[in-house]
Amino acid sequence: MSAPTRKRRWFTICALTASAALVAIPAGAAPGAGGTPFGVRALDRLADGRAQSVGAVSPRVAAEDDDGNEADEIAEGAEQYAEARTSPGIVSPGAYGAAWTSLNNLADTGGSWRNVTDLRYDSDDSRYRDIDSNSSGGSGDVTGRMAAIAADDDGYVYAGSAGGGVWRSAQGGGRWTPISDRLPSQSTGALALDGSGRLWLGTGEATTNADAYLGSGVYVLAHPQHGTFSTRSRVGGDELESTTIHELRFAGAKVWAATSEGVWSHSTKTLTGSWKLEFAPNPDYLPGGSKADDPDAAYKNIANDIAIDPKDPSKVVLAVGWRSGDDYNGFYTKGTGGTWNRISSGLGDLPSDPDQVGNVTFARSADGSRYYAIDQSPEELNTNPDSGLEGIYVSKSGSPTGPWTKIADYQGLAASGSALTTSGYMPGVQAWYNQFLTVDPSDADHVYAGLEEVYETTDGGGTWSTVGPYWNFNFPCWSIDPAKQTGDCHQTIHSDQHGVAIGRYHGKSVVYVGNDGGVYRRPVHGSQDASGHATDWTSLNDGTIDTLQYYSVGVGQDLDHGGVSVTGGLQDNGQSILRSNDKVMGSDFGGDGGDTLTDPANGCNIAEEYVYLSVQVTQNCAVNDGSWITDPSKATSYGVAPADNATGEARFIAPLATDLKSSTTWIAGGRHVWVQTHGYAIRSGDEWKSVYDLGAGRTATAVAASGGKVYAAWCGPCNNQGFARGISVGNAGGTSRTKSGGGTGWHDISLPVDGTVPNRYLSGFAIDPKNADHVYLVVNGFSRHWTEGPGAGVGHVFESTDGGTSWKDISANLPDVPADSAVVTPNGGLAVATDLGVVYRAAGRTTWRRVGNLPAVAVLQLKLSPDGSTLYAATHGRGIYTIKVRDCG
Repeated sequence: MSAPTRKRRWFTICALTASAALVAIPAGAAPGAGGTPFGVRALDRLADGRAQSVGAVSPRVAAEDDDGNEADEIAEGAEQYAEARTSPGIVSPGAYGAAWTSLNNLADTGGSWRNVTDLRYDSDDSRYRDIDSNSSGGSGDVTGRMAAIAADDDGYVYAGSAGGGVWRSAQGGGRWTPISDRLPSQSTGALALDGSGRLWLGTGEATTNADAYLGSGVYVLAHPQHGTFSTRSRVGGDELESTTIHELRFAGAKVWAATSEGVWSHSTKTLTGSWKLEFAPNPDYLPGGSKADDPDAAYKNIANDIAIDPKDPSKVVLAVGWRSGDDYNGFYTKGTGGTWNRISSGLGDLPSDPDQVGNVTFARSADGSRYYAIDQSPEELNTNPDSGLEGIYVSKSGSPTGPWTKIADYQGLAASGSALTTSGYMPGVQAWYNQFLTVDPSDADHVYAGLEEVYETTDGGGTWSTVGPYWNFNFPCWSIDPAKQTGDCHQTIHSDQHGVAIGRYHGKSVVYVGNDGGVYRRPVHGSQDASGHATDWTSLNDGTIDTLQYYSVGVGQDLDHGGVSVTGGLQDNGQSILRSNDKVMGSDFGGDGGDTLTDPANGCNIAEEYVYLSVQVTQNCAVNDGSWITDPSKATSYGVAPADNATGEARFIAPLATDLKSSTTWIAGGRHVWVQTHGYAIRSGDEWKSVYDLGAGRTATAVAASGGKVYAAWCGPCNNQGFARGISVGNAGGTSRTKSGGGTGWHDISLPVDGTVPNRYLSGFAIDPKNADHVYLVVNGFSRHWTEGPGAGVGHVFESTDGGTSWKDISANLPDVPADSAVVTPNGGLAVATDLGVVYRAAGRTTWRRVGNLPAVAVLQLKLSPDGSTLYAATHGRGIYTIKVRDCG
């Protein structure tokens, strides 16, 4: 019996593709002064890529929808992540650098954060094989997204994460230690070992997805096997701050860097002195140029890779261009006059048409006899719902100028044992985001290519095998028998590939891959089953490495074991669940985990949002042995999405909240404010009641309630073209309040564009448990000092004592940094999560202090333990941390 057809959510939404905005880093203070941790540069082009070809995205996350438009949903989600940080305009370079310096100048509250997710996270945990889980898919132990990998011949491997820094293992993976925590940027773009054994780090993730951040330049570690990166190891000056580094390539005594602001070079012998700008197709759009403030500036000088002729290092080919298309896209080489010219012909099968050249990755053989390339096509991205892949190519001359021959297309890869054979989601559907390429140093015809899956050829592209399929579901080896899952399938790798390296471990050649689930390894000359799937992958995510990217956190008492259960929603890694006696975390929900509700009195009562208010609920932590597959009545999680999910009228990560006075009263925000009063016993989306219509074009950004009084913040339009925001107040019953203060029912608060509350993204509320009319509001984005947009204003934290009618700015000495979440502590203090850490204002005080020391990572949500004694912080790159509330006082 074949495996059942799975819900659309099973196609794990990979890293939030950016369709209209790129979250990035601006230039800031020099590293010695705190550096530039990461930042935002708005990319306001709304008609981008696949969204442009399909039209306005209708984010249908109705669970059974399987018509192939997930890439559209990913694109819109990416846009929304960036909107919160850029609206209502363009954020100038330097914003995050200044904020980082200010944050580090704050007084410290004392106390130390403790990481509670620094243990194995088993995505295949057999306890959680419920209908909404990915368990038995075969990814095994996972962690957060890995953007780059490097390895040597002594068993050392280096993993660069999207937002959690660079990690080192001395034994071919496992027992990892972080080596870049002293840097102001924890976002990785590229890792490379040069001929002298030095490790080069290009900061700033270059996948152009919305939760990727720009970096602070390039750093070198002379003794990578035992040293750590510091700001003193930066190469050059400030030239590469506020960029992403896609690739670092070496030739002779020079290193080349493909960045989001053109191609640069630097001497590898002398690390001081400025970087040299080799080529920028549109220099007027670079910082300091006449068009630097243009909304499209960040798109205009994107370089993807550099190919250098091994027989003549003076022959260099640049792959340049924006993945969704621009008139400057193409391959460039230097002419006799010393100028760079686009190659218009002579490449063979490798396209020269700008419409067919997007994100490109090169790889050459060690003997110089072969060059390989992957090309993602803007034309395919915009017109082909199945794939954006133009092809994989080889130059058998060994020269990057070709001639090139196509050796793979998406149809051929789909037929090579791929798990992606469904119309609308086939190999290369996200080739702009998922790409790597490497050649076996001992065999010029042996190549590994990464897209959503990992592919291998041993004959120069004549035949391919999908050695790392997306998952094991629906393959003959997978078993429908709950007692036998995963049947006879071997370990595979997590989906969505980004980094690759070949090194040696225990004297054998091994390949390492980095993806949205962390790092995996297999022998370079590994074994395969009859379908071409590798039988020898090993997950290296042993729990000593924690780069998990949380959006949310939930905490409740563990009635079975004592203590508490901790859960949280993750980018592309579902929902983690950590029981109080666990040695291994499990995954009880799949896909992307959004917002989370957890019953403080019972940590197995959980509501998890997939995306767009696609809410699932469980009352047993979603414990299930898979029996639901043959008996649907045995499912222990239930889809309970309110109607805005089906109509697409909710944000990608939409807000959920419980009433502070009643865990059975829930608030959900889409276009409408939704209320349900069945608590975790809800079993149908029909049990939600719309108590207020925010209005056409508006969607909720934050909701909160206490004692029946409800606050809802919204935006609409939510992008930088006419951005607007507001607050609506009412009660859970949808009518006038009848206790303590009366009220006039639901109404919009008057918030003038140039008033006290800025015209920026309103990201969270914190209600005083003692008084529902006493409420705090936190605001994302940057002040008018950095944001070019109408009414950007100043301030990030505001207080109302009259139920939201009037507001007072209480930001005081708070750094000008996006604020994401807040909680009122039992002692009357206020803790605020920001994109750079957590700050605290004690009761009766007016100034803010920094809470402990976290790496330079965004904290997206704060929650209190059931007894209020402990603060939990969900970071987007370093897992979940806790600190005692008394240490904040």
